[in-house]
Amino acid sequence: MKIAILSCFYPYRGGISQFNACLYGELSKEHIVKAFNFSRQYPDFLFPGKTQTVTADDEAVPVESESLLDTANPFSYARTYRAIRDWKPDVLIVRYWMSYFAPSLGYITRRMKKHCKVISILDNVVPHEPHFFDAPLTRYFLKGSSGSVTLCEAVSEDLLKLQPDSRYTVIQHPLYSHFGEAMEREKAEETLGLAHGRKNILFFGLIRDYKGLDILLEAFSRLPDDYQLIIAGEPYGSFDKYQRIIDTIPGKNRISMNLKYIKDSEVSRYFSAADVVVLPYRSATQSGISSVSYHFEVPMIVTGVGGLKETIGDRGTGLVAKDGTPEAIYDEILKYFEDPRIKEDCIRNIREEKERLSWSTFARRLIEFIGQL
Repeated sequence: MKIAILSCFYPYRGGISQFNACLYGELSKEHIVKAFNFSRQYPDFLFPGKTQTVTADDEAVPVESESLLDTANPFSYARTYRAIRDWKPDVLIVRYWMSYFAPSLGYITRRMKKHCKVISILDNVVPHEPHFFDAPLTRYFLKGSSGSVTLCEAVSEDLLKLQPDSRYTVIQHPLYSHFGEAMEREKAEETLGLAHGRKNILFFGLIRDYKGLDILLEAFSRLPDDYQLIIAGEPYGSFDKYQRIIDTIPGKNRISMNLKYIKDSEVSRYFSAADVVVLPYRSATQSGISSVSYHFEVPMIVTGVGGLKETIGDRGTGLVAKDGTPEAIYDEILKYFEDPRIKEDCIRNIREEKERLSWSTFARRLIEFIGQL
């Protein structure tokens, strides 16, 4: 089968690009696959991080691609469509995670649907930080899909609200496995400059308002002196509001921060040092961070929003707070550390999930779904 994938690939960095590289590699084992990339993903003024692309010291997986689509330049839409059409794929796979991409991707998919099957892999249907224009733009995009793949039931529910007659399937987010093996805990702590013998809580990934770092900071302020918090990730926007909390809470000397994009070779040290990963999200669908946690066999404490309860709480790989308040997060942290059996049970369940959530399983189920359309 000839499969075209239109999304962000190397040299773009981040979870979407990493997912696409893994999917490209897995599908290429049995199919002819071509990657069609963005020439510009976002205009710089719309991008809240430091850089959209890899830097000299990143280790992102290179994927050969054709960089054509400038999302801010409508003249590139037709050029990209013609290039994909002329390659004559049997199926076009498109990633969709926010309504900004609806005009450009929708233009292409609505035309490509006349020539081949079009599959949308939907990270989100409703963005974490919604706007009034999200629903109409997403409906426009969805008209170009023959079928959709969601990564959790919560996204499927959002999909059916916008497009009740959707043909879709749910295939849970596979595990990232390209970050290497875990390190010895003490070595990881030394590398990060952490004190030994404390209970280590990890907040990892891009720092955005919906991810609730402020909630975790307030919860951490109540914990005793044998706890330490590790914050690792690039702020999207200002870090000032978090810094104001840190400056005023007890235990601020037990908070370790690395406020930058964490390159692949550094990921292992953070998860190897952690006893638990906390995802205190205000809203969520699924989380790529949970896939990294699974890889390193680190249990999680999450809020019960979006797909987090479904993919973590229901699977027994972590604890779910009763709500998204500092008090609730604090209670679950104490509960986790007070009973060693909780960690043991979570790790056992994570190991079972690791067998189920492979890239080969994701690719097989994706191809089966395509065959049903």
